[in-house]
Amino acid sequence: MILVTGATGLVGSHLIYSLLQQQETIRATHRKSSDRSSLLTVFSYFTDNPQLLYDKIEWIEADLTDISALEKAFNGIETVYHCAAYVNFNPRNFQKLKKSNVEATANMVNLALDHGVKRFCYVSSIATIGTSIGEQIATEETPWSWEEENNVYAITKHNAEMEVWRASQEGLSVVIVNPGVILGPVIGTKAVEA
Repeated sequence: MILVTGATGLVGSHLIYSLLQQQETIRATHRKSSDRSSLLTVFSYFTDNPQLLYDKIEWIEADLTDISALEKAFNGIETVYHCAAYVNFNPRNFQKLKKSNVEATANMVNLALDHGVKRFCYVSSIATIGTSIGEQIATEETPWSWEEENNVYAITKHNAEMEVWRASQEGLSVVIVNPGVILGPVIGTKAVEA
């Protein structure tokens, strides 16, 4: 079984659609306040019967900072796609970013280790890639520098990556993806916090 976090977001909803097309068994986390119907909107772009796919998802209500709620989500899981994140660039929101991105990711990898998860994919951000020098192109190999002017979102995503790398040293098989610009259909009406 596959566990997906961030299922109601742009990346997570499209990932779930793709996994369901491959006949995978999906469990997805959601917060109490999440609008799960957003998946129906995404699915409707690709199929005439979005409800049929939606009904195949096993939902678990769990805040990723609540370890006891998360514990239930990991039962029987072999693969995790951790897509959930809080995106905000306002320094006033640093503590919320830290809790949502770093603490939640630490909880996810710790539980993955505890439950013997075989594969863990963390959806990070291009914001964690170091700044290129001169004409060089920045890649995942470009070193991160604390001396650069990094925004609060980048700092928390970088620290979350460090939790994933720590777990890899403790035996978890991991992959980190660093998407740049993610484009897709609008799936919600909620405005992004400024």
